[in-house]
Amino acid sequence: MKSSIVDVAGLHKSFGGQQVLQGVNWTIEPGKVIGLLGRNGAGKSTLLACLLGLREADSGTAALFGERVTDLSDTVRAQIGYVPQKSDLFEWMTPVQMLDYFKALYPRWNATKVAGLMRRWGLDGQSAQQRIGKLSGGEKQRLSIIRALAHDPRLLVLDEPVASLDPVGRRDFLHELVDDVIERDTTVIFSTHILSDLERVALDVAFLQGGKITLQAPLDELLESAHRVTGTAAALAGLRFGDEIRRHHGPDGGATILARLTDAEAAALRAGPGLRVETLNLEDLFVEVTK
Repeated sequence: MKSSIVDVAGLHKSFGGQQVLQGVNWTIEPGKVIGLLGRNGAGKSTLLACLLGLREADSGTAALFGERVTDLSDTVRAQIGYVPQKSDLFEWMTPVQMLDYFKALYPRWNATKVAGLMRRWGLDGQSAQQRIGKLSGGEKQRLSIIRALAHDPRLLVLDEPVASLDPVGRRDFLHELVDDVIERDTTVIFSTHILSDLERVALDVAFLQGGKITLQAPLDELLESAHRVTGTAAALAGLRFGDEIRRHHGPDGGATILARLTDAEAAALRAGPGLRVETLNLEDLFVEVTK
């Protein structure tokens, strides 16, 4: 059995008395490409910062490559790439100066990859000599992505990495992610609110809701099996499923069950009276799981 890359156990984090993470347990195996989903304010960025050791948790533990994030070795740090939601670049430097600085910190720095990305993403020439603070938001985000990819990390953590990119920039980044990073069996955690982008790259999805990971599964399997069953509370009262995700009772006497069903189970329910059975796309599933 492969050792897990990420191990999070009982992670809690509060801000000003408001609990954001409420006992998160999360294990990620090598080579997984996971889309982290949750509503705005659900705590996705906080979770990623805690599992990288960039923010101290109130309680619980987080480990990467078997090492506690509070005491990571230089060897493990050199295997991690991170693109934060908000730019943390050295804005008084030029892109060339900043990349030269980080090159000295990473023994596996891939100068050929850096040069190729700088050229393809329009950051060579005059842009490479400007101070980073004068670059556009999209250019800064491209540069942040190049920095994260430059040392061929074994773990790549992306927190809304395409938020400032136009459709062409998003396409170019996703192309790089699929054709290079994922092909090298890199473990990727990809937080984004653009579900169409996620469907192009993620093999698994994990939902953060109520301060916990409430559902994680292979995306294709989830989209094939996730169903919404609606009817009266009385009609649904006797229904029980082995893989029920959530159950909701409305104020009008109606009820909804979100569950993973086999084709046979879905067909049997559709044949019964008083029930509506629907398959869900990713957007529908996101809305239902994160209610």
